[in-house]
Amino acid sequence: MEVAVNLELKTLNVKQDITYFNTSNDSLDSIVLNDWNNAFAHKNTPLAKRFSDEFYRGFHLAKAADRGKTTILNLLDTNFMALEWERTDKNPDYITVKLGRKLAPGEKIELHLTYISKIPNDKFTRFGFDQNGGMALKNWFISPARFEDHNFITYNNFNLDDIANAATSYEVAIKIPNQYSITTDLNLVAADETNSEYKVYSFAGRNRTDISLFIEKQNSFRTYSNVSIEVSSNLKSKKIDEIQKAIIIDRVASFAENFIGKYPHEKITVSQIDYDRNPFYGLNQLPSFISPFADDFIFEIQFLKTFLNTYLQNSLRLDPRKDNWVYDGIQIYAMMKYMEEHHLDKKMLGRLSDMKLFKSYNITNLTFNEQYSYYYMLMARKNLDQPLGDPKNTLIKFNEQIASKYRAGLSFSYLDDYLDHNIVPESVKEFYNLNKQQQTNRYDLEKILSKKSPKNIDWFFNTIIDSRDIIDYKFTNVSRTADSVKFSIKNKTGIYAPIPVYGIKKKEVVFKEWIEPKTKDSVYEFDRKNADKIVINYDNEVPEYNQRNNWKSLKHIAVTNRPIKFNFAKDLEDPFYNQILYLPTLTYNYYDGFTPGIRFSNKTILDKPFNFDINPAYSIKAGTLSGSSAFSWNEYYRNSTLYNVRYSISQNYFHYAPDATYLRLNPMVQFRIREKDFRDNRKQLFLFRQVIVNREASEYITDNSEPNYSIFNARYSNSKTELINHFSFMTDLQFAGGFGKVSGEIEYRRLFQNNRKINLRLFAGSFVYNKTNSDYFSFGLDRPTDYLFDYNLFGRSETTGFFSQQYVIAEGGFKSQLEPAFANQWMTTLNASYAVWNWIELYGDIGFLKNKHQKEYFAYDTGVRLNLVPDYFELYFPVYSNNGWEITQTKYNEKIRFIITFSPKTLVTLFTRKWF
Repeated sequence: MEVAVNLELKTLNVKQDITYFNTSNDSLDSIVLNDWNNAFAHKNTPLAKRFSDEFYRGFHLAKAADRGKTTILNLLDTNFMALEWERTDKNPDYITVKLGRKLAPGEKIELHLTYISKIPNDKFTRFGFDQNGGMALKNWFISPARFEDHNFITYNNFNLDDIANAATSYEVAIKIPNQYSITTDLNLVAADETNSEYKVYSFAGRNRTDISLFIEKQNSFRTYSNVSIEVSSNLKSKKIDEIQKAIIIDRVASFAENFIGKYPHEKITVSQIDYDRNPFYGLNQLPSFISPFADDFIFEIQFLKTFLNTYLQNSLRLDPRKDNWVYDGIQIYAMMKYMEEHHLDKKMLGRLSDMKLFKSYNITNLTFNEQYSYYYMLMARKNLDQPLGDPKNTLIKFNEQIASKYRAGLSFSYLDDYLDHNIVPESVKEFYNLNKQQQTNRYDLEKILSKKSPKNIDWFFNTIIDSRDIIDYKFTNVSRTADSVKFSIKNKTGIYAPIPVYGIKKKEVVFKEWIEPKTKDSVYEFDRKNADKIVINYDNEVPEYNQRNNWKSLKHIAVTNRPIKFNFAKDLEDPFYNQILYLPTLTYNYYDGFTPGIRFSNKTILDKPFNFDINPAYSIKAGTLSGSSAFSWNEYYRNSTLYNVRYSISQNYFHYAPDATYLRLNPMVQFRIREKDFRDNRKQLFLFRQVIVNREASEYITDNSEPNYSIFNARYSNSKTELINHFSFMTDLQFAGGFGKVSGEIEYRRLFQNNRKINLRLFAGSFVYNKTNSDYFSFGLDRPTDYLFDYNLFGRSETTGFFSQQYVIAEGGFKSQLEPAFANQWMTTLNASYAVWNWIELYGDIGFLKNKHQKEYFAYDTGVRLNLVPDYFELYFPVYSNNGWEITQTKYNEKIRFIITFSPKTLVTLFTRKWF
């Protein structure tokens, strides 16, 4: 390639010659070339749609100048004759070149290309042009796709660093302005700096699948060399001098060579961008003033993770999308071995583990390597884990970047511990060396491991890699003598996997035996060796679903229940205790005022089947006790689209008026359904409950006709949400002694190409029968009465004043407060809003409502909506309605409506929806 860099236009003018050797046994009539830079061309590419799925707004809202594209000027064959080529709208990030003649096995053809690469802004993926005038380049040029199993691998760019290029040798000449420098992992061949305006660098590299290139005005990279490799890095560090860095880099590079194998290239780049794209998720990301780790250790972990990732990506000739678990497994497994070798006693919480304040927390007792298991288990307990062998592009974001990556490393460690005799490390080395000779896949690694193993390990690939089956063992029928212990092992899931059993005496391991339960109830007998406790999977070698049923006491007075342990705030699950967590709380409503309380729960960081949450509180304004409680049981179904059934009962006791309290009991069952594709954002829910409400009589409330009531409620909801499109549908049935009603709601949001957004909501509801004599159970036009006590209303009984202006998107959905405000027969409304600039929208509502003995009433209103955080913080300014020009009327400030959500659980979904 001859590349001329234009930093002003953010373009690369490329003249490229490709000599393509057909090393397959097939005759080729076409060749596929990857052009992943063109994935940034417009808002409908596969990459753009993935950004939308993950709720990333930056790409869709970006200016055209910030996007990238490739403009091919010509594409010629060996004889410089034009070749026909195709790029489809569906797959804009690769092109198919039709050859003039068939390319037989062993033959070669030359392709001559001239094109312009418009580089995207680095704010999308961290690669691209930056605000300082430089460029960090990745997948910026057209490259031959890998040919495997009689087909070219044609992958879209999903921002996963998994391009499937053919192994290629490069000769690259790059012309850049004189004041800029280049850092790359290619070898420098020549540098021409004779021209006063620009300089030309020539680089070369052999058998590469990808190259890195960084163009900067101020070179941020430093070069470190040891006997076998030259490392260029600009990884940020705090308070670490160059000597410390050099020692760490040399230690990591030497470890990688000894543990994995010799790097096949002379140079490697370890950049801050590469780390930022795949950071080490953990406590070392905390601000420095509360970081539990020393600066040099943080640098070491960050460098280790990034170095190993680049090391493997540039060495292994696997399909990086289909066989991604091999990359992840070797990387995390190597990190675990590195920690055992150099930081064996390092704790997950670093120096915080030494503080007496945290001694009672299980999280402080975990070693650094044990944290990997908990990140994986976080998803397994949510029933969101996916098979390690699944392609990388099918994984949800949390699994792709964290949980599956860590579980892959744990799986290698598990197999290593089970086989012993250094079989897994030796297999990794042999597989790594095989990659220097030929293209490989996961089955080559499997063959090496199976050949070296003295035992059958098919279970490892079938269960641990290719399925999401869970492992869970427990003891049954334990008996002991002074010299021996006899027990049965119950396989709770029926999934075969070997597991270790430990004998423990005063927290010291006195024996460890691997067992292989072939049946659901297997019986074993071991020498006791003075053990006072036997524990399954004590060191957590096996990624086991539930460790709370893993131990039995051998003392004469058997401990049948785990002792209770109280912890402040949160903790990791401790299998040897019943944990009760407590946390101060503070809530607010107009009648109770600020309500401090204390929450007691058993909800640790990992989900449990049974959860309780008891929150007694004191209402300062009312001077009375109040509070809430909830008890729930979750059933997870791992191989069904009906993936969760949740049984629960909750209780709330607060004031609903200045002088009156309410007690709500809410027994409920929910059925949750998801698509087989975990990345699909469609969710369905069936909900059945009985809402029982007892209200005290109030002098402030004129409607006390039915203070106590019980309502059966059934709902079905179906929603599919991503950045560009949102569609939801809900039906609701309610039956009580005095009324029965049915309603439905459809909502649609669309973000258009011009960044304008429309929001439509249709509501329709009708009474089946209504024997009540008030509007308490009627449909609300501008705000529901919330007789089910579902909404967090600050002043639920207020009809005037600030708290009456709180808006809830429910039932009629009007913003202007009109009369009649309720419908006791039927109501149909349409709510619409349209974004005119950023978060400023115009809204309009129309609807009909019908009350007994009255004609249908046509309602309408219009105004301005400030949609600051959708559904969480919004303001509504009425302009014109049935009331006339509201904006010119007196006390206009009392007509403004607002949505404010303080619930942390609700706000957290803004974050979790990007990951789960």
